[in-house]
Amino acid sequence: MTTAEMLLRLGTGVGLGTVIGFERQYRARMAGLRTNALVAAGATLFVLLSAHGFTGGSADPTRVAAQIVSGIGFLGAGVILREGLTVRGLNTAATLWCSAAVGSLAGAGLYSIAVAGTAVVVVVNVVLRPLGRAVDRRPDTGKETPSVYTFRAVTKDDGEAHIRTLLVQALSRTDFALQSIESGNAEATGLVEVRAALAADQRDDKQMESAVSRLSLEPSVTSVRWQVHTPDHDRDDDR
Repeated sequence: MTTAEMLLRLGTGVGLGTVIGFERQYRARMAGLRTNALVAAGATLFVLLSAHGFTGGSADPTRVAAQIVSGIGFLGAGVILREGLTVRGLNTAATLWCSAAVGSLAGAGLYSIAVAGTAVVVVVNVVLRPLGRAVDRRPDTGKETPSVYTFRAVTKDDGEAHIRTLLVQALSRTDFALQSIESGNAEATGLVEVRAALAADQRDDKQMESAVSRLSLEPSVTSVRWQVHTPDHDRDDDR
C-alpha cells in the first residue's frame, strides 16, 4: 500500500469522526468534535498498523485491531457520570464506540460502509432523540397532565449572575418553558436565592433532575431545590 492510500484512509477516518462529533459538540456533550475525531483517527491508525506494520509468518494483522473494541470501552467509561438521581453520558460513550468502528472501517479501506455507518450514527442521535423522549414521557394513564415546576438555588452574592446563566443554558436543552426567573435575598447574610418558574406539557422529573443537577456541583451553590405542581399532587425534592 502506498503512502498516499494510507493518508487517504486516515483523512477519511478523521473526517467521518468529525461529522459524528459535530452533533455531539452542538448539544454540548462532554465528548464533542475533537474527541470523536481523535477516536476515529486513532482507530484508523491502529488498523493501518495492524495490517501493514507487521510482517513474517507469525504476524497476525487482526490482533491490534481487535483490541480497539475493548480499549474504547475504557475511554467510554470516562464520560459516564452520575449526577444526583441521573446517569449521564451513556449515549456519548456509545457514540465514541461507533466513532472507533467508523475509523476502523476507514482504516481497512471500506469507505462506503464507513460513510454509511457515520450516517446511521448521526441519524440515530438526531432523529431518535425526540422519539425516545416521547416514549419515556408517556404517562401511564395515556393522558397528558400539564405541570409547573419551581426551582430555587441559594448561592453567594458574587455567583448570582453565573448561576442564572447556567440555569438558562441547562433549560434551553430541555422541553421546559421558562416562565420567569428572579433573585432575592436569602436568609443568611451574603447569600442570594435564585428562583425560576417553568411550565411543561406533562410531568418529567427525570429531565428536570438532569437539567438542574449540574448546578449543585457549583462551588458557590449552597443548596438546590425544585418542586413540581400538578393538578393531582405536589412533590418536593431537596438536594
